[in-house]
Amino acid sequence: MSNIYIGYHFTVEPRELGTEILLAELGEKAFESFLETETGLSAFVQKDLWTEDILEGIYILGSDEFKISYTFEEIDQVNWNEEWEKNFEAIDVDGKCHVRAPFHSKTEAEFDIVIEPKMSFGTGHHETTHMMIQHLLETDVVGKKTLDMGCGTAILAILAEMKGAQPIDAIDIDNWCYLNSIENAERNNCKHISVYEGDAELLKGKTYDIIIANINRNILLNDMKQYVDCLNANGTLFLSGFYTEDIPVIDASCTDNRLTYVKKFERNNWVALKYTK
Repeated sequence: MSNIYIGYHFTVEPRELGTEILLAELGEKAFESFLETETGLSAFVQKDLWTEDILEGIYILGSDEFKISYTFEEIDQVNWNEEWEKNFEAIDVDGKCHVRAPFHSKTEAEFDIVIEPKMSFGTGHHETTHMMIQHLLETDVVGKKTLDMGCGTAILAILAEMKGAQPIDAIDIDNWCYLNSIENAERNNCKHISVYEGDAELLKGKTYDIIIANINRNILLNDMKQYVDCLNANGTLFLSGFYTEDIPVIDASCTDNRLTYVKKFERNNWVALKYTK
């Protein structure tokens, strides 16, 4: 195999959901590396494996629900570390939580999280992850059994452990996210996080004091009853992954399940809600 790659650079709207779907579909092709960008996704395939019709059959590219454009280029000798450094900047949440890659310098933030995002999502750059970190920063989680549903890179599970939560389950349906979460938990010396690959079916028979669900509106609505059924009395449910205009339907579902609204964070039309049981 040669070291020459073909790089595709996708601009995706709406970005979060569209990028997740696009990555899943591209993963079925010969693409082997992905980078989350500010506008969407970059995907790379070895030139020896590339064909002119490689994007044929990618359903989302023809969907009316998403606006996707792309460019592609030939890249010689891809330096993946350099690509990460160009596309991944450290972030700071309220001066208390620092999320960085291994090549970033450590700061004096109270909670210093080091992740290697690879092909997963949840780097902390997206508004929803940022707001969920804000919720956790002001929540007492010490000794509380916690679930990070749709964990991505496991940032929220890692922060929960750093703040004293235990035990913690981190679940994601994506295999890359599952493997990346295990690696990131180990990288941050976490001892109380168990990572599982799957969906809400894994929640049967389990109970939690805190549930963090940063996914998307449709999955949240579909799985709401399962979340509530495994949430202990006086437990807390954090929800994000949807827009301001989605609040009424999300709130109606929570109200139907006898949850009580507590607080909202809003950032660039994305929201993160807090409910108690």
